[in-house]
Amino acid sequence: MRNVPIAPDPTPWAFPHHSTWDPDDDLVALGADLDSGTLLTAYGLGLFPMPVTLEGDEQLGWFSPVERGVLPLDGLRVSRSLRRSARDFEIRIDTAFDEVVARCGSPERADGWITPAFTRAYGRLHRLGWAHSVEAWRDGELAGGLYGVSIGGLFAGESMFHRDRDASKVALLGLVDVLRDSDAEHRVLDVQWQTPHLASLGVVRRPRAEYLEQLGQCLDLPLPLAFRVDD
Repeated sequence: MRNVPIAPDPTPWAFPHHSTWDPDDDLVALGADLDSGTLLTAYGLGLFPMPVTLEGDEQLGWFSPVERGVLPLDGLRVSRSLRRSARDFEIRIDTAFDEVVARCGSPERADGWITPAFTRAYGRLHRLGWAHSVEAWRDGELAGGLYGVSIGGLFAGESMFHRDRDASKVALLGLVDVLRDSDAEHRVLDVQWQTPHLASLGVVRRPRAEYLEQLGQCLDLPLPLAFRVDD
C-alpha cells in the first residue's frame, strides 16, 4: 500500500492570487482546463470548477465562495431516525466510483452541471488516487453515495445522490466516520456552499479568509486510512 496518490503533470496555468479576488464574488477566474494537475492546484488554492454561461457562451469557471460551506466533523446532526436507517445500509469506499459520478450527473437532475468532460476529469483523478466515492449499499444495490477530492486533510465534496431515502445522508455519515481519526481536529470537510438541506445536517458558513487559513494548515496532513491507495 502506498500512502500517497500518483502526482500528475503540473498545470501550465497560473491562477490569480487570492489577494486579487473580488471580495463580493464567488467566481474567481475563467478558463484553463480540467487536467488533473490543474484540478489539484486549484483545490490547493481553495478553488473548484463549475461550468458557467456568460453572454450565451459556456465557459469553465473557478469558484471560491465568499461564504464557504464546511461541515465540522463534530457538528454532523444525526437524528434518531437516520441512525436507525443507517443500520439498513452497508458503507463501501471506491467500489463504484464511476457509477456514483454518473448518478450524480444524471440528466434527470434539474440542477445538473456534471458534463461528460467533468465525468472524465474526475475519473482520471480517481485512477490516480485523488478522487474517492463513499457509497451506501442495500440488498446488493447502490442506493446512494457521494464523491469528492481528498488532498491531505482536505476532503472537497463535489456531489451526492440517493436512490433510496436517507441513502445520501448515510453516505455522508460514512464519510465523516472515515475522516474522524487522530488528525480529525485539523481536517476540513468542504461542501462548497451551505444549502438549507446541508444546513439541517450541520453545515456552517466560513468566511473565505478563514477557510483559506484552515486549508493552508491541513493540506500536509496524511490521507485518511480508507483513502490510501493500493499498489
